[in-house]
Amino acid sequence: METKEIDKEISGFSSADPHKDGPDRAPRGPQPDPAARRPLLLVDIDGVISLFGGTELSSGSPFAGQAGSFHSIDGMPHFLSSTAAAHLLDLQRHFELAWCSGWEEKANEHLPHLLGLPPVLPFLRFERSVGRANAHWKLAAIDEFAGERALAWVDDALNAACHEWAQARAAPTLLVQTEPEHGLTEREAQLLGAWAQELRAAG
Repeated sequence: METKEIDKEISGFSSADPHKDGPDRAPRGPQPDPAARRPLLLVDIDGVISLFGGTELSSGSPFAGQAGSFHSIDGMPHFLSSTAAAHLLDLQRHFELAWCSGWEEKANEHLPHLLGLPPVLPFLRFERSVGRANAHWKLAAIDEFAGERALAWVDDALNAACHEWAQARAAPTLLVQTEPEHGLTEREAQLLGAWAQELRAAG
């Protein structure tokens, strides 16, 4: 198992000659889902895509120099990073994306049209309690959703329990922590992409 941190069934049958090779011969047997060959990328939103806590000292403007814009979502202002969105679109080459945020279904309601992200991504649902003996409130839902699949998880609020959980998983697991005022930047995106390519190379 590889753990790293930063401090983060369709059968097809051909009616043609079964001994014939060629493009008109359909594949036989179960066909794998291409997404299942990719690791999961579990994506938090607040502090990863929706930034907070940043102030540019000379102007006093929040998130000055950051690519993105403010939007009102359910009456709350959010500064959504277009940089983070671009990195996620690129990371789809390596990962199957899923929302891992308290936004739950609201992520699919708002983020696709605001940031050009895929219209429907899987999302996790959470119990509104920390669970798991006060470990981390997302871990039980992640275990249920991911099972034994390899995964990376990007979040701005990972704690020691998350790292202990990651180290104990049988499947490769990568934790990537962001700074909430910067979100998902080139640095984290490169780490995620390199890790996924290493997994593919290792078979």
